[in-house]
Amino acid sequence: MASPSTSSPSGRHVLIAGAGIGGLTLACALHRAGLRATVFERAEALRQVGAGLIVQMNAALALRRIGLCDAVVAEGARAEQTVILVPSGARLTAVDVGGLQRELDAPMVAMHRARLQAVLHAHSGPAETVRLGVAVTGFQDDGARVTVSLSDGTTASGDVLVGADGLRSAVRTGLFGEQPTRYSGYTSWRGVCPAEHFVTPGRFSETWGPGARFGIVPIGHGEVYWYATLNAPMGTEDAPGQTLNVLRERFAGWHAPIADLLAATPPERVLRTDIHDRPPLPRWSRGRVTLLGDAAHPMTPNLGQGGCQAIEDAVVLSECLAAPGPVEDALRAYEARRVTRANQMVVRSRQVGRMGQWENPAARFLRDALLRLVPARTAAQQLRELVRSTS
Repeated sequence: MASPSTSSPSGRHVLIAGAGIGGLTLACALHRAGLRATVFERAEALRQVGAGLIVQMNAALALRRIGLCDAVVAEGARAEQTVILVPSGARLTAVDVGGLQRELDAPMVAMHRARLQAVLHAHSGPAETVRLGVAVTGFQDDGARVTVSLSDGTTASGDVLVGADGLRSAVRTGLFGEQPTRYSGYTSWRGVCPAEHFVTPGRFSETWGPGARFGIVPIGHGEVYWYATLNAPMGTEDAPGQTLNVLRERFAGWHAPIADLLAATPPERVLRTDIHDRPPLPRWSRGRVTLLGDAAHPMTPNLGQGGCQAIEDAVVLSECLAAPGPVEDALRAYEARRVTRANQMVVRSRQVGRMGQWENPAARFLRDALLRLVPARTAAQQLRELVRSTS
């Protein structure tokens, strides 16, 4: 007879590497389903770090399945309109996302990443669920249990291991070996500052210029999240203390309120990150070990779907692990429901980013002209297909 941990979901103990958005969502979903989880997180504390993100409608629908949609929405700012502009401020295209939210009965909110993480942490189960200051460095799968090696020299065992440990996942390396990341060709800066009178509530904008973009997103709590991208060699760094000066110079002459936002941002609230992804994998699992979120399908941020796809992964994986049957069957079912959709996002996001970063004047003129010609209903339909949950 199969052991309870093999075929009975109620006896399963799920080990999770990483307490990011995907790992914490999985812990919440498993707790709601009555399964035990332990999350191992390298950071000593879940601090107020990072910048903003958008919880799009597909992620909100997934969170609703585990009873967390309302708690998350309460910590963010609703979108009413998304627009793409040119540096003068003229509009290329706009989508009435407020109407789309009403149509799909699903919210779309922007929020500080740390606030989302706090909501998830609060609903992840008993206090001992999340172990801080310790990372998964390796694992052994003997076919009946998985034992992880931890950065403090100890080990822990469970029935399943989920690598939710990000772009440079140790669990992914253990499954598939060392694989290089893929540089997008552009770097990014992200910042948070007081909203003041700078922004229109509910209006999420992105401005496309030659080899550069600038996004503005109100995130509630009196704050606005902004981000900038620029074509640059990989590994380029700003001189110490010069980041905001670099941005002021690069985006000088672009429409308001970009200069005001940069002026209002404390230097310590600006992050610079080169943008990488990885070519899609055909599968994420082996034996009793699988991947989730950026560990499985790291993508460029151009669709705003990185965290959203991690949330979808987590909810679907919890549903599969809560179903009767062997762990291996649960992981195969998870892949069947998630791999194609997530990998499509990787490809599409890279394509959008490449187009948004064009420098050639003729190519940009044609791109902008075509965007202006796209009917509003067509733009809305494209977004509808993107955010309609299919998992």
